[in-house]
Amino acid sequence: MSVKIHPLVDQGVKAGNSGFSGGTLKCKCAKDQVTVNIKSNVAFNHVCGCTRCWKPEGAAFSLVAVVPSEKLSVTANAQKLKIVDSAAAIQRFACTGCGAHMYLRIENKAHPFHGLDFVHPELFDAGGWEAPRFAAFVSSIIESGTKPAEMEGIRKRLKELNLEPYDCLSPALMDILATHTAKAKGMLAA
Repeated sequence: MSVKIHPLVDQGVKAGNSGFSGGTLKCKCAKDQVTVNIKSNVAFNHVCGCTRCWKPEGAAFSLVAVVPSEKLSVTANAQKLKIVDSAAAIQRFACTGCGAHMYLRIENKAHPFHGLDFVHPELFDAGGWEAPRFAAFVSSIIESGTKPAEMEGIRKRLKELNLEPYDCLSPALMDILATHTAKAKGMLAA
C-alpha cells in the first residue's frame, strides 16, 4: 500500500512558477463561493500534519503557505466566513457551507508571524504557486489516527518527495520565531 500524504503531492511535487503573482482562492461550495484575492505568490509552502488545519478528504496532511496580510482580501460572500476557534492564536476563517479554511490570520501584533496570513494554495483557481518545500508537525498526524508504526514509512515517503520532515516548522521559520523572541528580550537590535 502506498503512503498517502496529500493529493497534490502524492504523484510528485510539481514545480512552481517564480512569476506567479497571485490569484483567487475559492471555497468548495457549488454556488455562492467564498472568494479571496491574493496579490502575491505564496511563501514557505509546506505540507502540515497538525490537527487544526483544513485537509481535503483522505489527506494525512494539509497544504499551507503564507502571504503578506495586505496582499489578501475577501472578494465575495464574506458573510459565509466564521472563525473556527476564537481562542486560538491563529484565527482560521472557514466557509460555513463547505468547511474549507479560506485563510488563517494572527491578530496579535506581538506575534512573530503577525502580518502574514496562512492560505491553502490548492484553493487557487489556477496553478503556478510556489511548490511545497518541507513537511511540518509530522508527528501530529498520530493525533488524527495514524498509527505510530506507520511513521517511519511516512517520513521515508516525505523524503522521497523532497519534503524534509520536521516535528516543528522549517529551520528558516524557526529562525524567524527565535529572532523575534531575541529582539523582544533585547538580545538583538530591533
